[in-house]
Amino acid sequence: MLQSKKSLTILGIETSCDETATAVIDSNKGLIAHSIFSQVTLHKKFGGVVPELASREHIKKLLPLIDELLRSNDLQLKDIDAIAYTAGPGLVGALLVGSVLANGLAFSLGIPSIPVHHMEAHLLAPILEGDDLQMPFIALLVSGGHTLLVEVQKKGSYKLLGQTLDDAAGEAFDKGAKLLDLDYPGGPAIAELALSGHPGVYQFPRPMLKTKNNMDFSFSGLKTALMYKIRKLNKKQMLTDQIKADLAHAYEEAIVGSLIHKTNTAIEVTGIKSVVVAGGVGANKKLRKNMKLKLAERDAQVTYPRIEFCTDNAAMIALAGLFNFQKGIENIDYRIEVNPRWSIDKIYSANSQL
Repeated sequence: MLQSKKSLTILGIETSCDETATAVIDSNKGLIAHSIFSQVTLHKKFGGVVPELASREHIKKLLPLIDELLRSNDLQLKDIDAIAYTAGPGLVGALLVGSVLANGLAFSLGIPSIPVHHMEAHLLAPILEGDDLQMPFIALLVSGGHTLLVEVQKKGSYKLLGQTLDDAAGEAFDKGAKLLDLDYPGGPAIAELALSGHPGVYQFPRPMLKTKNNMDFSFSGLKTALMYKIRKLNKKQMLTDQIKADLAHAYEEAIVGSLIHKTNTAIEVTGIKSVVVAGGVGANKKLRKNMKLKLAERDAQVTYPRIEFCTDNAAMIALAGLFNFQKGIENIDYRIEVNPRWSIDKIYSANSQL
């Protein structure tokens, strides 16, 4: 945490997808508190996030969530020095809810508003627990909407090494779960079913692994392979509960294996032996275990935020906002601008996409 002579208190707002979240962080004391309202129950019956419903839910929940967070921690709006909010990437309607509220509230209070890049916040999340991130490091940022590898030389200096060319890893989990008639979100559902599966019964493709030094990902073919396998088994009336578990085991292995392989490639190419894994899929137990074992072979280390800071949260937004504020970055005229496709390597460039 960057400390300052005068303590700075930042309110963080996160509305990039289907989690409505708020947090307060102090530049000297660290994280004061954070809260999350999850929309999982709302979207579960649709098998995935419905953008319009997500936006409406943010509108209903965000102000009461902020009010409760401040009240329960004996804080008032006058105690806040700046408001940080997710400006991208994410769902455009959901992002706009957070941007409108953050900028409107900041304007009314006469304090700065600070746009934050959602994925930059994810890669900084381990700092929330007091970890002094040793730079440079490789960041594997993996979630429902994003899968990318980033070389981090220092805070604010990001080189995009690779990204998914189609589905994100979390999206592949969700689509696979739907094919297997499992609940949303798909990652935890597949991981739980996979525990009952037998290794080696099925094998699924792991695209783009043979191209030397390639760090891009592809998961759409994996989902298609699962779909055809299920169709074939259904025709033969062989899709038993055990076979579903075996399929889930092989499917999870393929996704995790691809993520580890590409991360290993990033280590080979850059020579950097410190890795941070963040984002919702970073909570996957098999990924955590296997990544640690594989990287140990290279004398490399991997760091994860704890589970509550892997998934979308406002604590990481407040933290990234604090760093930006201390660098003098703010939304000077309170523009209501968001970028659902904001690239992490363009955050601080002269042609910034926000």
